Amino acid sequence: MGKFQSTKLFDGFSCVFRQWRADNTHCRFLHGYGVSFRVWFEGDLDERNWVWDFGGMKRAKGTIDGMSPKDWMDYMFDHTLIVAEDDPCRGNFESLNAQGLAQVRIIPATGAERFAQFIFDKLNPFIQEETNGRVKVTRVEFMEHNKNTAIYED
Repeated sequence: MGKFQSTKLFDGFSCVFRQWRADNTHCRFLHGYGVSFRVWFEGDLDERNWVWDFGGMKRAKGTIDGMSPKDWMDYMFDHTLIVAEDDPCRGNFESLNAQGLAQVRIIPATGAERFAQFIFDKLNPFIQEETNGRVKVTRVEFMEHNKNTAIYED
């Protein structure tokens, strides 16, 4: 028996981050990218013969961190400065946020691989709840300028 999958590309985001542990590379400095991510959905078809409604993030009833999924994506990745929670300069970045100079978002870890995992961990429970367990997220691919990608999958 086969299985049904669909994918959706979420793009148009710009964010800045650094990988403070990358001692010997320029990635330890603040740098920005146009970012996007592709999400793989898997599950049974609904009454419309869809795995996931491609416009479903706009029409969703549920929320992610108290926001609609579309608003959450914009909040996290649109003109933001993303900082790892263990970054030794976290306080400096939070000060920029307090001064209105940056929209700082604190997450467990930075880097394409960790962003893919972070998005997966946020979207999968949301999708499962939104579809009453009919659909799950199986993979997230995070892209920097469409040249560098990292994948996290279940």
